[in-house]
Amino acid sequence: MASAYDFTATDIDGNTVDLAEFRGRPLLIVNTASKCGFTPQYKGLEELSKTYADSGLVVLGFPCDQFTHQEPGDEAEIKSFCSLTYDVSFPMFAKVDVNGSDAHPLFAWLREQKSGVLGNRIKWNFTKFLVNRDGQVVDRFAPTVKPEKLTGDIDKLI
Repeated sequence: MASAYDFTATDIDGNTVDLAEFRGRPLLIVNTASKCGFTPQYKGLEELSKTYADSGLVVLGFPCDQFTHQEPGDEAEIKSFCSLTYDVSFPMFAKVDVNGSDAHPLFAWLREQKSGVLGNRIKWNFTKFLVNRDGQVVDRFAPTVKPEKLTGDIDKLI
């Protein structure tokens, strides 16, 4: 796979989404969770999504339950939580694994493109990957990096 646009994923409603539909747009791909200390970052992700929508940025949220069972709900519960608690309007996807042999191919590829503090592995929920308009990973941000701290990096891509 040569770019992020070469993958497909199942959205939170069970539909297959070809990421090629976002071709030419920068992406911020994030593994999320509803019961994590970083969950309030949904608010900042939504603000980035709205602020940069006219410039083409697309935030993509991928719920993950691999870190101490912090995403226990099913897709309907996750969708309801995100909508009611944080008014999330950016695309959300079905729950995925981000590490290990069952990792979603997109996340396996993202990890290969930009390693983090644990090398190829994702350390925790709300790890963020910034992808340029060509579908290439330009940066990876730790869960502790708040979405509002990404504006300078996003500005460089748009």
